[in-house]
Amino acid sequence: MKTSIAIQIMPKGVNDSEKIRIIDCCIDYIAKTGLNYEVGPFETSIEGDSVEELLDIVKDLQDLGVKEGATTMATFMKLWYSPKGVMTIEEKTEKHRH
Repeated sequence: MKTSIAIQIMPKGVNDSEKIRIIDCCIDYIAKTGLNYEVGPFETSIEGDSVEELLDIVKDLQDLGVKEGATTMATFMKLWYSPKGVMTIEEKTEKHRH
């Protein structure tokens, strides 16, 4: 695994319950990719083999959010890439789990 990304999606133009529904649809989409991911209270982290693979998911989430009813989608992301590999989600968080 050479790349990890943390994304926060914000559906716009819908009420709070619809925002949560759209976010849940996006998380379901991420789960169906088969990649390792972890949902947090403000963002979701995903691990993959290439920057392109993860950016394609981000693009797909924009389209999915609008298809599900958002008028626009705002996405904030942090990307970590190394051709030698990056730390996994587990390696970054294991010591903080209780």
